[in-house]
Amino acid sequence: MALVDPAEYVSYERWGTAFFRTAVTADRVLSGVATLSGQPIDFGPIGVGPGKIATIRATGKIGQATISPVEGTTLSYRVVVPVSIDFEVNLQVDNHKFHAELEVPLVLTAQALSRVRIFIEVEPPHARDITVNLQADGLRASIVQRVANVEGELKRFVAKYVGREVDKPQVRHARLIDVAASIDKAWLAISNPDPDEQPAVIADLNAALETEIRANEASFLDSDG
Repeated sequence: MALVDPAEYVSYERWGTAFFRTAVTADRVLSGVATLSGQPIDFGPIGVGPGKIATIRATGKIGQATISPVEGTTLSYRVVVPVSIDFEVNLQVDNHKFHAELEVPLVLTAQALSRVRIFIEVEPPHARDITVNLQADGLRASIVQRVANVEGELKRFVAKYVGREVDKPQVRHARLIDVAASIDKAWLAISNPDPDEQPAVIADLNAALETEIRANEASFLDSDG
């Protein structure tokens, strides 16, 4: 009985497309930006508003991203990176506290590279695409929010920050999938089995030989053979 039914044979092109989509799953793509999760944010003080009369000082961190597929001819995903920030606006005479929850959208596209590699390309975020849920501590803080354009400054800063983070060497490395190297490792494991397993293989071979010899021992004893 054949190990593989010839009816299962497909073209190289069809196999390549199926392999590409199997290799680049949502979970694997998400792992390429998972290194951002937990990254601290610390900026300021920076001047904002008319005449830069106010300054902003903020701290926060990046949360766990979520992912969803994007319809189209390319293999792309939309990743939403949550960012939580606490900050103060200093008007020189008093301080006002705020808390913001931001969502930063990214589009990640799997690109085929030479030498059987895959690179996850990231479209840099734009400030206009970032959503902000801003909570001000008190009525006067709400007024400061409008005067100092806190939301606009936050969007610009976070867009620049996340764009810089996803382009760092370690993140770019995580977004590169060397398929050829993985295949080489698999073939190496086949051609060079674990030495600890060799005695078991030899024992099986010896047992098989003994069984074969005993089954045909008459032919070994037949002097006329």
